[in-house]
Order: sequence, then C-alpha cells, then structure tokens
Amino acid sequence: MIIETQELPPIGTNAVALIEPERKECVIIDAPADAYTWARGVADRHGCRMTALILTHGHWDHILDGWKFAEQGIATYGHADDTLMFGEPSRMANYAMPGLELKPVRIDHWISQGQMLSLLGTQMEIRHVPGHCPGNILVYLENESAAIVGDAIFAGSIGRYDLPGGDFAILDKSIREQIYTLPDATKIYPGHGPTTTVGAEKQGNPFVRA
Repeated sequence: MIIETQELPPIGTNAVALIEPERKECVIIDAPADAYTWARGVADRHGCRMTALILTHGHWDHILDGWKFAEQGIATYGHADDTLMFGEPSRMANYAMPGLELKPVRIDHWISQGQMLSLLGTQMEIRHVPGHCPGNILVYLENESAAIVGDAIFAGSIGRYDLPGGDFAILDKSIREQIYTLPDATKIYPGHGPTTTVGAEKQGNPFVRA
C-alpha cells in the first residue's frame, strides 16, 4: 500500500490517500478544501478509482469538500456522534473562517468503535477517540503499521478541547486507551502537522504522558 498526504487550505488540514496499486483502488481520509481535486489527481496518477471517503470527524476544516465526493457517488464514512456537524455544518459558522460555504455531507456508512472495514483488500480497524469532538475516530492499518488519527493527537501536542463537544478528560482517556495501546512503532498521521509515532508521543508528548 502507498500512503500519500497533502496539507490543504484554508488552515493546513491534512488529507490522506491510501492507494492499493494492484487493485487499482484508493481510499481518501478527510476532505479539506481542494481535497477532491487533489484526490482526483492522486487517483489518476496511480490509475486508481476512489472507492471511499472516511471522515475522521465532523469539524468544518475536515469536511469542506466532502459533498463533492458524495456527489460523485463515492461511499462516505463517519461516526454518528458528529451527525449534526455532517448534516448541519452551518452550526460551526461561528468558529469557522468567515466567507466559507459550509455544505452538508451525506454519510452512507456510520462507523463505530472496534469496527473492521474491508477496503482495498485489507482490514482497517476503527477506534473511537472522542475528546477533541464527540465523533473523532482513527483508522488503524495494522499491516502498514499506520494510524490516521484526525485531531486527537499531533506531534508533541493534542487536539483542541475548548470547542463545542470538546473535553480534556475524555481526550486524555481516548489517547491513553486507543492510541497509546497501539504498537510503539505505529506511524501516526495527524489532522494537522507532521507525522509522528506512538512511541515518540508516549515518551515525549507534554500533554498526555504514558
């Protein structure tokens, strides 16, 4: 599997592409502004078709382009605890950047803690990591030693918990129970900033120490 990432506007949110060349398929995780155009380019470059969009959570900067994927019939996955943000993103207007068009995103498949998704010919484990917002999930690819974690944790930092639905105690518990229990060598792909590893964060993250 090939994993490609791209930081996208308007606030530097990471989109991730999981590419399986042998199957000529790819899965996209998160949809900031311009994500559809970027994902289309990735798919064309690898000769793949996009089979799914997984949204790690419902915050506006991760779903701006989500409707474009749905419009093309690409199956979209998200956690039900963020239903209102997916369906009524205008509720986030007071803490989104002004002037953005916040369009609802249709979720085709609701995903939950412990669910195994069979995509790209492999198993992807869903772990629920609330605290930044109620519906934040991570996608764990055991065969790739990789986890795409949304805004739960960053390199040397953690997700905000001062927005509606955020709670530090819940986030702390999520990180300890759902991220720090992954193998130390697991590469973390966060929603913002550079990649890191589980071991590095357990050892050096100043906000949640193992």
